[in-house]
Amino acid sequence: MAKSIFIIMIIMVLLGCIISSSEGGPTTTTYNVVSFGAVGDGKTDSTKAFLGAWSKACGSVTRAVIYVPQGRFFVKSVNFNGNNCKNNAISFQIVGTLVAPSDYRIIGNSGNWIIFEDVNGVSFNGGVLDGQGTGLWNCKNSGNNCPIGATTLQFSNSKNIKIAGVTSLNSQMFHIVIHSCNNVKIQGVKVTASETSPNTDGIHVQQSSAVTILNSKIGTGDDCISIGPGTTNLWIENISCGPGHGISIGSLGKELKEPGVQNVTVKTVSFKQTQNGLRIKSWGRPSNGFAKDILFQHAVMVNVENPILIDQNYCPDQKGCPGQVSGVEISNVSYQDVHGSSATEVAVNFDCSSKNPCSGIKLQDVKLTYNNNNKAAVASCAHADGSAYGLVQPSSCLL
Repeated sequence: MAKSIFIIMIIMVLLGCIISSSEGGPTTTTYNVVSFGAVGDGKTDSTKAFLGAWSKACGSVTRAVIYVPQGRFFVKSVNFNGNNCKNNAISFQIVGTLVAPSDYRIIGNSGNWIIFEDVNGVSFNGGVLDGQGTGLWNCKNSGNNCPIGATTLQFSNSKNIKIAGVTSLNSQMFHIVIHSCNNVKIQGVKVTASETSPNTDGIHVQQSSAVTILNSKIGTGDDCISIGPGTTNLWIENISCGPGHGISIGSLGKELKEPGVQNVTVKTVSFKQTQNGLRIKSWGRPSNGFAKDILFQHAVMVNVENPILIDQNYCPDQKGCPGQVSGVEISNVSYQDVHGSSATEVAVNFDCSSKNPCSGIKLQDVKLTYNNNNKAAVASCAHADGSAYGLVQPSSCLL
């Protein structure tokens, strides 16, 4: 009898283990930053508390959550480094707000406010990142000698990254940067900054592969999304842009030797009263760079200054490039189902390099009017070769 009871108990324990394993999933340990000394009053420096939570999460053998509760948590420049991190499943769950120093000089020359380097399997979810950048913008717009500014959130030399539901507010400079990363998904992000805020790109991607940006709303003072050299296999979908300078590939060709941009898809995007819509730009000087296999599809323009633009004579302040031509080769770029209104008469402008003319440009089902009044817009082409299909207005000027 006793033996039978013992066997039944063993069976029950085993069943219990199976249920726990199958229903509960992997064990997760949560690290609340408040437990490490963080204070959500917007004044107390909580930088060490965040680093303390990161250190514990990195040392954990189980999935880890770094939890930021309701409140405003003041954080100076912070580097979450993964070199000694044993954990490839760390999730930041942010309910409250992270607040940068109001004095822009404190982090203005640091380059970054929040940066992750050499990490694997990190997700960054929810919350507000308040960069408090207005002071630096005012300094720059006044022409004074100012710090270059700090990027709000950057991932560098990392892989298997997720950023979701984050609001980036008033960054000093770029809002979100993906640099030298692989397999990154950005989803449901909101970026907000004044249209007069300088160099506040919403999302910038460079030297990275397999990056996806979805379902995001971006309004800022520079490019909503900018795509730098070395970007491959980038997918952008369901983006609302405005104010801002549009979605830009480039600027490319700043350096003589530079990796190219390849396999980029931009679809289901809208632009409202932006400076540009779909833009590719390169410096007007020698380079071995390139941009190829680009698809722009399903785009709506509302009073956009330059709805479709390739500019290969980019030369800010006329320094370092006057009298030269771009070496960047642009090829196989398709524009499909692009419609709406242009704020200027020239709605399509392909200003390509005389040394390396654009080739394989395709226009299909494009209808752009001028100034919301159904006036006829025009197209302008220089050194651009390609073809047009379906209804194309303004009429194609491609060779």
